[in-house]
Amino acid sequence: MCGRYTNHTPAKIYAQIFNATLDGIETPPRFNIAPSDNVLACRVDADGKRKLVTLKWGLIPFWAKEPKIGYKMINARAETVATKPAFRAAFRHCRCLICADGFYEWKPTKHGKQPYHIRLIGGQPFAFAGLWEHWEREDQTIESCTVIVTDANELVNPIHDRMPMILSPDDYDRWLDPTNANSSELQQLLQPFPADEMESYPVGKAVNRAGLDEPRMIEPINNES
Repeated sequence: MCGRYTNHTPAKIYAQIFNATLDGIETPPRFNIAPSDNVLACRVDADGKRKLVTLKWGLIPFWAKEPKIGYKMINARAETVATKPAFRAAFRHCRCLICADGFYEWKPTKHGKQPYHIRLIGGQPFAFAGLWEHWEREDQTIESCTVIVTDANELVNPIHDRMPMILSPDDYDRWLDPTNANSSELQQLLQPFPADEMESYPVGKAVNRAGLDEPRMIEPINNES
């Protein structure tokens, strides 16, 4: 599961990485992104060009009667994303890259659950494999997304048995291509990111509070007390 993550990298950096247009989007540094927040993502629009957009975290399928279903759809399991009714349409036609530079997982200890910040070595930005949807009823329109999760790699597994799906830059083109509906080919991309390219460290428990969003969230602590 992925229930919190960080994105303090400027949007213009992602525009360069993804070769996408900004369209005036500016996002503040985020150190504790939580479900239902608006998040930065990259997708291919109807004009065939990559654009950075903001999406509500918690996918609302186009057929849903109520938007509150999104609170249960913050993650999609890699093993079933192609077949589960809530995700299969988006998996075929509405994939996106969700901008991030770290995420949190909690490790059980004798002192309670200890949060860890997990990122690529050096803290460089990356992209989660995501799906997006357009939901509309009467006078309400919501564009939302979900983060795909997979089995944890060797680094994350001692902390948690699942992790968000981080895509290799080499796979961005295939993932974003809206004409590619080959489920087996797409699922081959959904493998745990190499552990030797990542790092983790314990952080303070202030991150447990979704209302807090400060740089100190990602500061390492010296022990797990």
